[in-house]
Parts: sequence; structure tokens; C-alpha cells
Amino acid sequence: MTLEELLAIEEIKQVRHLFSHYFDGRMVDPLVDLFTDEAVCEFGPVFGGDWVGKEHIRSKFEAVMGQPGMAVHGAPYSVLHAITNPWIRVLDDTTASGRWYLLDLHTAVGVENPLLLFGIYDDSYRKVDGRWLIDRTRIDFLWPRRDVQGDRDGA
Repeated sequence: MTLEELLAIEEIKQVRHLFSHYFDGRMVDPLVDLFTDEAVCEFGPVFGGDWVGKEHIRSKFEAVMGQPGMAVHGAPYSVLHAITNPWIRVLDDTTASGRWYLLDLHTAVGVENPLLLFGIYDDSYRKVDGRWLIDRTRIDFLWPRRDVQGDRDGA
């Protein structure tokens, strides 16, 4: 592995960490800025299917965060996306893939069980104007309800 690949991996880790921070903090503008213009979010039927393009992604995140009854509705950081086990492969100078485990914790006051869900993110990244961005992200939900969208080929 080259020094350039290691640096790219660290930059990509930062992108995914910022995704969690901005999502959990309900900061839509910087969250959406982590995506390419033509990005795709494959979040399954629970979240309305595929979100395609930055503006669609923005409107869907705003809707999810504002929808009463959703765990992400309410105060910032009432849900924490704990992401672990990064597996990132740099494919070339401008593309990479990654996989992350997700442990979603519900931290709002009065929540009896903080375990909200477990899942796996599969991502494609693209370097645009010197920045690594999310070009595609897919989440498969593993618990409490299993909703896996297809085969996994490896990161």
C-alpha cells in the first residue's frame, strides 16, 4: 500500500465520520456537501427508496429529520450513528469503495432501550476537485428487522 493510498483512506474515513456527526447533529447543509452532485442513497423502502442527486438527497434528509415518530426527529444528537470496522479499498486515483458497520443508538431522554438498529453501509467514493465525496451509499438493515437489498461482493 502506498502513502497516497493511506492518505486517501484516512480522508475517506473522515467523510464517513462527518456524515455521522452532521446527520446526528441535524446539520443538513454540511451533510449534503459530503455527496457528489449525482450521488445516490439507497436506503430501502423504509426511507422511500433511492434518493438521487444532491437536491433530492437534501429534501429527503430534511423530511426524515422533520418527521414526527422518527428516531431522528427531535433534538440534535438524539440518535448517534456509531460506525465501526471500516474496510476501504482505493481503486484508482479518483474512486474508492468502503464498508462500515452501523450501530444506531437512540439517546433521547426517557428511552428505555438505546439500541435502535444495526446495519452495514456499502459506499462508493469519488474524488472531485481534490475532495473525496460519497458517490453512492447503501444501507442494509440487519436488526431489529432484516432488510438486505442484495448480494455483497466485498468492499
